[in-house]
This record gives sequence, structure tokens and C-alpha cells, in this order.
Amino acid sequence: MPAQTLPQIPIKKGEPAYKLWIFEPGWKGELPLILNLRQMAEQKRPAILPGHRLCAGCAAPIIVKLASFAFRGPTIVVNATGCLEVATTIFPYTSWAVPWIHNAFENSAATASGVESAIKAFKKTGRLQWDHVDVVVFAGDGGTFDIGLQSLSGAAERGHDFLYILYDNEAYMNTGIQRSGGTPKYAWTTTSPVGTVLPGKTQNKKPIADIMVAHRIPYVATATPAHWLDFIKKVRKGIEVNGPAFIHALSSCDRGWRHDTSLTIEISRRAVDTCYFPLWEWTPKTGYLLTDRSLAIARNPKLKQPIEKFLEIQGRFRHLLKPENRHLLRELQEYVDSVWEDLLNRAANAPR
Repeated sequence: MPAQTLPQIPIKKGEPAYKLWIFEPGWKGELPLILNLRQMAEQKRPAILPGHRLCAGCAAPIIVKLASFAFRGPTIVVNATGCLEVATTIFPYTSWAVPWIHNAFENSAATASGVESAIKAFKKTGRLQWDHVDVVVFAGDGGTFDIGLQSLSGAAERGHDFLYILYDNEAYMNTGIQRSGGTPKYAWTTTSPVGTVLPGKTQNKKPIADIMVAHRIPYVATATPAHWLDFIKKVRKGIEVNGPAFIHALSSCDRGWRHDTSLTIEISRRAVDTCYFPLWEWTPKTGYLLTDRSLAIARNPKLKQPIEKFLEIQGRFRHLLKPENRHLLRELQEYVDSVWEDLLNRAANAPR
């Protein structure tokens, strides 16, 4: 019986929506980008399968699922050590429906560079059986802001053609909620405790997306799973550009952020509404462009919410809402406002 390819098998009623992504050798098509919810449910299959052991309320599998809806065909996923890797590939099981490779915290970009170079070599010698084989990296904040920054910077400088998606849960969650370069100021973690000596982490979050803009790579963007349409469009853009692309996706963690499992999407929504995590994209040609809800806020500043709306549903910031810490809250609000104003000044489509 000949192998059937994914594009030729639309999901039928009563049929499992989850299948391995198998493409016939020589397949030259391109999976369409579907943005209609009904059509997406009927015709798209995610690259991550049920049965993984990520926590209830974790945003990471939502990010992977949405991103895979934008895949255009044969795709190889590179996964740095972290929550996503640990919980989706407990030996001898896997939840991945696409070719997948695991590497250490520090070298996901280096591994993706090697995979992409091998694909180029196969194509050059006529041994590649498909028009495109895309490479997509999923890595957490520990493997990106800190340990893996050197390999990511090197890959960007060399111009390797892959999409790097950072799912940022703002701490080393799978090893015990230790602070990372992505942890925001005054957040509680096990290595930046809250008490009479410390008010949580005392440093600001590293501007990782702006650091990637400074590399002048073809595409950089921010995204959240709450703004799913904006995210899917950005993933497809990142895949289609010729060269490295980087997407910084906010990924809430109910264990580390101390929020109810039902609030995963709501927290992402509030992160954008308060301008704690603005949505934008950048290319060398267009510069910074605000997108989705952040563009709406720029056009109507009354939509902007105070930072308390983002903090009040997270236990890691509970201490900031106490009367004796109002000055810390005020300082955090001033920092968020200054970053937002700076972005408005840089964004070409922001109202003047």
C-alpha cells in the first residue's frame, strides 16, 4: 500500500486529527496558510501529539501547536533542553509528529546550523527530495537569554536559514524555578526570593528580541498564544524569509508564575494590554512595526491598562501589591512606560 501524504488527506469527520507528518519523496507542494478557524480545525494537523506530560495550563504546547499550523511542508524541529523537551520525549515515547532532534541547553542554534547546512549540501548535490525542508528551533529562556546566546548569535551572524522560536516562561522552570536573564524585575523565583533582604529579582529582563534586531537578521518578532492569528502569520513569515528569523513568544507557567491553570491565555492577553509585552515585528526594510493589539493601543492609548492588571493574578508578584511596596510597583510601571514610549518612537506605523 503506497504511503499517503499529509496534504492529500484532509481530516475527515470521526478521524483522529493527529497523524505523523509524512511527505512523499519528490513532493513539491506547499501547505497553505489557513487563517479561518473552522478550516484550520478541519484541515490542519499539529506537530505535537496528545499524551505529552507538560503541566495543565502550560502555554508551551499551545505555542508549538499554533506554530506548526504555519509550517509549509517537510520540517525538522530542533529542541533545546527544557520543559518542552523533557515532557514531550520521555523515553521510549515521543509526542512529536515531525522529525525532531534534542540537544543541550547551549547549542540548539548550532545544531540547527548543522542541520540547515546538511540540507543545503543535499540540495546542491541533487539528493534532496523536496523543494523545501524547513528547520524550526524551540528553546526556552534559559537556553536563549543565557546559556545558548553565544550559539544563537553565531548562527545569526553566519546567516543560517532557520526559524528560532523562544518560548519564554521567564525562569528555569523545569529545574526548580531559578531566575534567568528573562525573569522580570521584582519577580519571585527560588534563587531570587522575596523577603526582608530581597524584593525578588533585582535586575530588569534582558531585551532579547532587540538584541536579535541588532544582528540585522531578516526577521524578528514578538508574539503570544493569546494573539494566535498574529502569531501564526509571524511564524509563516519567519519560515519564508531567506536567512535566520527569531520570534520571542511569551509562555506563561502556572507553577512558576503562581497562577490558576485556567488563566494561561488571560495572562498573555494582559501582558499585551498593559504594554508589558508589546507585539511587534522588525525587518531591515520596514524597521519596527506594531502589530495586532499593540497597534490598537498605540492608536487609542485609553486601551492601555496599568501594570497591576498583569501582576495581580500572579503569585510571584503578590508582594508588590502590599502597601509597603507601592514604590516598587510605581518603579516597575515607569520602566514599562519608558520601554513602550521608546517602542512608539521607533515603530514606523505608530501614530505621530
